Amino acid sequence: MRKIFFLLFAVCGTFCLAQQQFQPAGSSIIETIDGDLDGDKIPEKVIIYNTKDTTDMGNIREIQILKKVGGAWIVLEKSRNAVMESNGGGMMGDPYRETKIEKGILIISQNGGSSWKWDVTDKYRFQNGHFELIGTSSISGRPGDYWKEVDFNLSTGQLNYSKEVENTAEYGKSLKETYIKKGLKINLQNRNQEKQQKIILPKTKEEVYF
Repeated sequence: MRKIFFLLFAVCGTFCLAQQQFQPAGSSIIETIDGDLDGDKIPEKVIIYNTKDTTDMGNIREIQILKKVGGAWIVLEKSRNAVMESNGGGMMGDPYRETKIEKGILIISQNGGSSWKWDVTDKYRFQNGHFELIGTSSISGRPGDYWKEVDFNLSTGQLNYSKEVENTAEYGKSLKETYIKKGLKINLQNRNQEKQQKIILPKTKEEVYF
């Protein structure tokens, strides 16, 4: 029993030291998640920080992925772009919902808005030395007007788009389109840029932003 307690204390102590080493000064932890992200069957640690640094959208968030190598923790990757600022949800305030790991995939969910609402879930896989965006799904709109749904698989390039219109007098008929768009390279580092990438769907002429 003492041996088990000692091992647990040693593991906790090692990680706590690593966390203190890598934690941005003056920041606080929003969430910590464990899970295997690179396929070696050894859990990584994902930490979301609320930093003291700010923009006009509130406090900047930093995500860190820590990996244990040779008994010591290292930063596998970190980013201040993947998780939006504390007021990035507009009238709804903090947009951060959750981060989780499923079958080696890092999943980050965020939402926001006021009467017009949006909800986005991003999926990242560790490949080519980075956490690359392999899929993103979103819902946006307002009750009584319309709801847009986008499901974009960046690995295959297939983008499924639908717009369910309730207020047809103002917004026209409901629309659906499937489009193939390959070659977009988005990762933890360049997600949620001020200048978003835009896709104009060829049939419906609807605009989709990333």
